[in-house]
Amino acid sequence: MPPILLAVDKTYPKGLMWFRRDLRVDDNAALYHALRACRQVVCVFVFDRAILDDLPRTDRRVEFIRESLVELASELHALGGGLIVRHAVAEDEIATLARDLEVQAVFANRDDEPEALARDAKVLGGLANGGVSFHTYKDQAIFDRDELLTKAGQPYTVFGPYRRAWMAKVDDFYLKAYPVRNHADALVAPPTDHRSAVPSLADIGFEKSNLGELEMPTGSRGGVALFEHFFDRIDRYHETRNFPAVRGPSYLGVHLRFGTVSVRQMASVAHQLALQGDEGASTWLGELIWRDFFFQVLTHHPGVGEGKSFRPEYDRIQWHHGKHADALFKAWCEGRTGYPLVDAAMLQINQSGYMHNRLRMVVASFLCKDLGLDWRRGERYFAVHLNDFELSSNNGNWQWASSSGCDAQPYFRIFNPVTQSERFDPEGKFIRRYLPQLAKLPNARIHAPWTAAPLELEAADVRLGDNYPAPIVDHAVAREHTLERYAVVREGPREPRGNKKKKAGA
Repeated sequence: MPPILLAVDKTYPKGLMWFRRDLRVDDNAALYHALRACRQVVCVFVFDRAILDDLPRTDRRVEFIRESLVELASELHALGGGLIVRHAVAEDEIATLARDLEVQAVFANRDDEPEALARDAKVLGGLANGGVSFHTYKDQAIFDRDELLTKAGQPYTVFGPYRRAWMAKVDDFYLKAYPVRNHADALVAPPTDHRSAVPSLADIGFEKSNLGELEMPTGSRGGVALFEHFFDRIDRYHETRNFPAVRGPSYLGVHLRFGTVSVRQMASVAHQLALQGDEGASTWLGELIWRDFFFQVLTHHPGVGEGKSFRPEYDRIQWHHGKHADALFKAWCEGRTGYPLVDAAMLQINQSGYMHNRLRMVVASFLCKDLGLDWRRGERYFAVHLNDFELSSNNGNWQWASSSGCDAQPYFRIFNPVTQSERFDPEGKFIRRYLPQLAKLPNARIHAPWTAAPLELEAADVRLGDNYPAPIVDHAVAREHTLERYAVVREGPREPRGNKKKKAGA
């Protein structure tokens, strides 16, 4: 069940609202409950060193958070409050702040990633020692934890039935926004000795990235502007979403990740349009449902977040290791595989922190099923580089691509990077954007430059092995090796080709 609304009886004299991955005022579940339950509410955000200390010093996500906090602080100030910002270990700092501010309760929105749950358990203990209560609420999903189970009371492991159950259960009750501003009079500014501006990146040990050069507005205003732009073309989403050279996606992933937009408001709009027969909105709503699905998979099967395959038999697969495997992985990371669509996609993520959803599937399949490398290596790379990284979705999608996850594609379904390129970037526009050295190749050759005649290559100034690499693997050969590698899952080791014994009587 969704959280029961607290009566406006001002249970606590003072409360602390702890912002985390919910950097907005409007339709914020924990903030709403804090304002209703407390006569005074002070707000805080902690740049958690337990997370930040291991990140590269130039990280677009940290800059995105910092810029979004500036807007959040300004908005809270306009409502009579303010925002304390700390750079510390959150599990220690929250208890310290609660004591210093003399609050009786701390409010936060749930985060069900394993490390976040472990952190919150420690925070709960620290607060309890001081007699302070800790309340958490659902805010990043429409349904989470045990809200959507099978008739047998078990979590879903197949998306189709999960989506049908999701659609059957969802209604205005689950999609209704929390009217935060109706109760904003409880917001108070932090005490004088706790007031300060949002720290600069340098103050917390980071450097500016190229975030300002990208089309990625920050904060809740930026998220709302993106959604309004997407709303004008959502009816075509089902037709445009697979083409990386077309403005088809919503580009809202990073805003959903850090809660600068409300998933309830996004889903409500899409749901209403879907009920009216809007196929594009229905398709996009399906993406939000996938996100809920992966949240509940991680909740009920936390081992997947620790590197275990959802389907244990897939952990028997023998992936390539050693120096040659490392060289293949490095080429994949740097966009030097010799397959233009794969390379352009990897350059996209390296340069912007974003990768088109279709291309995420293509490059993941290529890593696992063309290069024979462990999907966990790709998962970790995405975790560092994706602006919209969420453990549940990232893990779910990588396990989907490697066939090791729940409701994953069959192991024998292997994306052909050339035909994917021909189908979804037919004119090579996306490839040319990231691989200008291939720009002069004709459309028929840009997807597989090695098939071009020497004169075509010369005319396009393409020198394979020089300004663009030759393919590092042969897809057809790699496909056969993959089928042999995956055979251990259901059949045990496959006998080498050409050595099969003839059947008796043959």
